Amino acid sequence: MKQSLALVSLVVADYDEAIDFFVGKLGFELTEDSYQAEQDKRWVVVTPPGSAAGLLLARASDDVQRAAIGNQAGGRVWLFLNTDDFWRDYERYRTAGIEFTRPPMEQDYGTVAVFRDLCGNQWDLIQRKG
Repeated sequence: MKQSLALVSLVVADYDEAIDFFVGKLGFELTEDSYQAEQDKRWVVVTPPGSAAGLLLARASDDVQRAAIGNQAGGRVWLFLNTDDFWRDYERYRTAGIEFTRPPMEQDYGTVAVFRDLCGNQWDLIQRKG
């Protein structure tokens, strides 16, 4: 049996604001943006360049979902973005105004820094060794 992770749902306040962040600042690709009339919502997928997996940007539709925006992992680092050039992406993100909450560090597994997305979720930016 072979399986793979295709999408992770990320609860956001606004589709277009999230697209601007992920595509405009992080350099992800807008893979899909289609209207789902029967549910009155959009199916919005953004994908890091070269990645098979992406994020489904899911606009919060009630108070419970709005409360989860920015805290989908209870304050922990939740998403892990691998890169083939840590310093290129780190500098590009800083220039774009991305907030880093932990500075770059060399670890046994590679170079890593923690940043926040537009909602406040924490991500690891990682260039793995080897």
